Parts: sequence; structure tokens; C-alpha cells
Amino acid sequence: MTQTQPPVDPSPTDPARPCQPTLGELVARISDNVTGLVKGEIDLAKAKGKRMLAKLKLGAALLAAAGVLALWALGLLFDAAALGIGQVLPLWAGYLIVAIVVLIIVTGLYLVGRKKIDAALADTPAPQEGLKQGVTTATTALKAGIEKGNQK
Repeated sequence: MTQTQPPVDPSPTDPARPCQPTLGELVARISDNVTGLVKGEIDLAKAKGKRMLAKLKLGAALLAAAGVLALWALGLLFDAAALGIGQVLPLWAGYLIVAIVVLIIVTGLYLVGRKKIDAALADTPAPQEGLKQGVTTATTALKAGIEKGNQK
């Protein structure tokens, strides 16, 4: 096993190498570091997003299957309720009663849901107003800065 010696730093008096990097070199290094950092963060976000998407797909598929089975079970429960009522009243009356109860529940859910949607739409953000306010604030600040500069 051969050990390699680290390269010897030139002495500070070596004319081929300045003691400190120039401002331009420092700015270039900072720019390269920031660019590398941003690219690394973007790559990390992409990787996390792909991993999250894979988990979400599986979860969504399982929830969809559960929803389908729940609807099927609900249909069976409604059928059982209609058949149970059909033991006391005619069968058609049992189905009619179950259908009316379901329609009453659906109407209530619709009204509550519609009220929630209307409330959410009333609170819709308007980004153009914020942008206009930001431009106005920046313009006012710029004018004030120019006026101060002209006074001196």
C-alpha cells in the first residue's frame, strides 16, 4: 500500500499565487455554491415528491376501494331496511319509505355543502390587489428616496 503525500502549499511569497482570492473569484465561488445548493434542493424536492406520489397513489387506490365497498354495503342496508318495512307494509311501501328518508338526508347534505361552498367562494383571494398594493408601496418608497437624495 503506497501512501501519497498531500500537495505542498506554495508559500505566501510565491509570486505565481496571490495570498487572497480576488473579489471576482469570491463572487464566482459564492455564485457556484448558491447554484449548486439550489439545484440540490430542487433534486431533493423532486425525489421527495416522487416518493410521496407513490404513497399517495396506493392510499388513494385503497380509499377508492373502501368507498366502493361502503356504497355497496349502504345499498344492501337500504335494501334490508326496505325488506324489513315490507314485512309490516307492502314491499313497495317499504322501498318508498327508504327512498324518501334517503332523499331527505341528501337534501340536507346538499344545503349544508352548498352553504360551505358559497362561504369558501366569498373568501376567494385576489392576488392582483396585493400586487397593485405592492407596486404602489414600492413606487411611494422610491419617490420618497429620490426626494431625500435630492434634498442632500
